[in-house]
Amino acid sequence: MTRTKIIPIPVMGRTAINAYLLLGRRPVIVDAGTPGSGRRIHDRIAEHGVDPSDVSLIVITHGHIDHFGSAAELHRRTGAPVAGHVADLGPFRTGRVREPYLPTGPMGRVMDRNKDLHAQVEPVEPDVLIQGETSLEDFGIAARIMPTPGHTAGSISVLTDQGDLVAGDLVANSFMGLIPGRPANPPFHDDPLRNLASLRKMLALNPTKLHVGHGAPLEPDRVRRWAAREHHRLSRLEAAGRIATRTENDVAPGALDAS
Repeated sequence: MTRTKIIPIPVMGRTAINAYLLLGRRPVIVDAGTPGSGRRIHDRIAEHGVDPSDVSLIVITHGHIDHFGSAAELHRRTGAPVAGHVADLGPFRTGRVREPYLPTGPMGRVMDRNKDLHAQVEPVEPDVLIQGETSLEDFGIAARIMPTPGHTAGSISVLTDQGDLVAGDLVANSFMGLIPGRPANPPFHDDPLRNLASLRKMLALNPTKLHVGHGAPLEPDRVRRWAAREHHRLSRLEAAGRIATRTENDVAPGALDAS
């Protein structure tokens, strides 16, 4: 079995926004960064000795524009198919995220004022529609796509057979990666309780490392301790009726047209 190597591809800053290159029998890209970053990702892949035309798949972890903003461009540059979850088809097909954003704290409230987060980006039509756990063996990687809803309804992660979890925005580093190694919520979650349940489900699989969209890799034990504190915090907020969530009826246009 070919061991899967995880290589971060910085899209903004050193770790503020990350895409990832997964190397096995064939290369796979996870996430496509912000609009206009397709060439940067393409060139970084080549710098690692990978012919971009050899990329077998582009996996998009969820329908936020800092993760699928350059998916269509990267698809054109590599020729690789794009994989995304059916529950986030609305954002992918329209190029617009579901709004309003639901901030997880002060940083999210500040970022919500950034007009770039509300812009329309180039839509992308996923070639591979994810609904449940999906093996990546056919794409040359000893790994599985795991549905991890909560950050968005269609959020997914990639778990390699060696235990590396490429986790998208399931969890982040504090202040968008400015405090490395310290687990935190990303600026927004559609459903904080559901996201925490997904995170704890992934932690129960004993990953060796969590590679996240914002910040440096996180150690599982430190994430477990943070998740326990977050559980108590959210439980208090839930009891007080102070958790905002997006309901199942808040489906963006196009998401019901998956069949």
